[in-house]
Amino acid sequence: MQLIPWQHATSAGFTLRGWHSPVRGKPLLHFLHGNGFCGRTYEPMLACLATDFDLWLCDIQGHGDSDHGGAFLGWNRNADLALEALQAQGQAFSEVPRFAAGHSFGGVLTALMMGGGHAPFRKAVLLDPVLFTPAMVMAMSMAEMTGMAKLTPMARAAMRRRKHWPSREEAFESLHNRGAYKGWRDEALRAFTEHALRDSPAGGVELKCRRSREAEIFSSTPESLWTLLGRVRTPTLVLHARHTFDFVNESVARWQLVNDAVQAHQVEGGHCFMQEHPKETAAQVRAFLLAHEDTA
Repeated sequence: MQLIPWQHATSAGFTLRGWHSPVRGKPLLHFLHGNGFCGRTYEPMLACLATDFDLWLCDIQGHGDSDHGGAFLGWNRNADLALEALQAQGQAFSEVPRFAAGHSFGGVLTALMMGGGHAPFRKAVLLDPVLFTPAMVMAMSMAEMTGMAKLTPMARAAMRRRKHWPSREEAFESLHNRGAYKGWRDEALRAFTEHALRDSPAGGVELKCRRSREAEIFSSTPESLWTLLGRVRTPTLVLHARHTFDFVNESVARWQLVNDAVQAHQVEGGHCFMQEHPKETAAQVRAFLLAHEDTA
């Protein structure tokens, strides 16, 4: 799969970077990654989708090859900046239909983009988006105001993550079939060790996304989440995992009740099911996005 790097100096004062496929006149698929990952972590699934789509991958603030950019600017601002980058740097794809997909954190950012009313997408597929319930949003907002959000279990776990390995191969062996990477296909984990790690000045390799950035995201919530979710009019499919966070299934069911543009389907696997079943996930994404496109 051939990909070309792009970069965009954002209105926030730092540079976002990412990758796009060569311009082939195919529909464009805009993809956003999960917290702690980067766009090319998902190459096994994306390579399957590249048959029918040109690809636009954006690494969010502090992830992949994008600048750390100081303090995390929040979910909503980062959604705006990703869209800003597409509009500024993606002019070569302006004449083709545009679609969207995103995993976890990236799925929520994609929903925020659509809820804001400016996202130029015909359809979207969200892969196990971490949509917080209204009760969780309220609790997290209170925790942010009191400084307690950084003590949440997921934020503490992020700060304990191993960040350095002697080599990519040793990182692969260390992470293989463990923790968040349990069940991943080998080629998916190798995409992570190749693209989400960088050579360390101290020798060996280290995480591109700082543990503190991952924790910042886990310690925060989107603004006006459920208001924006209610405003989404883009036809959207949510693929949510059988073995994921309980709140994801609850929130997806709630979103369907309040927004008839949203449909959902439960799939086998865990939160990173697309890394466990890349071909099957790509087939589901393709089927939904391209349904009826030949007559559109």
